[in-house]
Amino acid sequence: MPDAQAAQDSPFRHENTWRDEAPQFVLPLVARIERAAPPARTDALETAARAVLMILSDERSLGEGPWAQAMNDWQDARIRKVVRRARGAEWRRAEALPGITVTGKSAEVQVYPPVPLDGWPKELARLQVSGTELDDPEPPAGADPAYPVLWMSPEVDMTAGKSMAQAGHGAQLAWWELSTEDRAAWRDAGFPLSVRTADAARWRDLTTSGLPVVRDAGFTEIAPGKTVAVEGGRHLCPLPR
Repeated sequence: MPDAQAAQDSPFRHENTWRDEAPQFVLPLVARIERAAPPARTDALETAARAVLMILSDERSLGEGPWAQAMNDWQDARIRKVVRRARGAEWRRAEALPGITVTGKSAEVQVYPPVPLDGWPKELARLQVSGTELDDPEPPAGADPAYPVLWMSPEVDMTAGKSMAQAGHGAQLAWWELSTEDRAAWRDAGFPLSVRTADAARWRDLTTSGLPVVRDAGFTEIAPGKTVAVEGGRHLCPLPR
C-alpha cells in the first residue's frame, strides 16, 4: 500500500474498482461493553481509531512479520472494519486471541489481524454487532488543536459501532498521508487524536476543502457513497516532533 493514496485508487470509494476483484478481508475490532459500566461514546471512537493505528504500526504487521501478509492483502482490497461487542467471559475469550488491546479513559478495544470475510475465529464470530449504542455522559471537550482531528458527519446517524469503524478509517487515511518520520513521531507520542462531530457550517467547509474523506461503501447502515468522515488534522495541524 503506497504511503499516499491517489484519489482515484482509494479503497474508500464506493464505485466498483479492481479492488473488488481481489480476495476480501476484514479487520476485526471488539469493544468491551459491560452492562454496568459502558464506555463513553467519544472515548470509544478515539480508542478504536488508535487501535487501528496500533496494528498498522506494529512490527508484526510489517516486513516479514506474522501479520504482514494478512495486512497487505486487506489493504490491497476494500478496507473493511467490523466492530463487535463483548462483555464478561466473552471479552476474556476475545482478549486471549492474538491481537492488541488498546485502553482509553473508559473504553477498551481489541484489534486483530485481518481475516477473510467468511473466516472469523469462532470466538469472534459469535459476538454481536448490534448493541453498540453508546452515549457521552457530558459533551466532549474541544479538540486539542496540537493533534489530528477526525471529523464525523453531522448529517448521518450511525451506531457507535459503525462510527468506531469510520473513525478507524479516518485514522488510516491520516497514517497513509504521513511521512515515515511523522509516523514514528505520532507513534512515539501514543497516537494522540480527537474524534468530533462537525457542525453543519464546518462540515461544508471540510467536505469542499480537498481534505481526505471517507465515503461509505454501503455494506451496512449507510447508503453507498455517503461522506461520513473527514481527516482534518494532518493538514490543519502538523504533528509535533
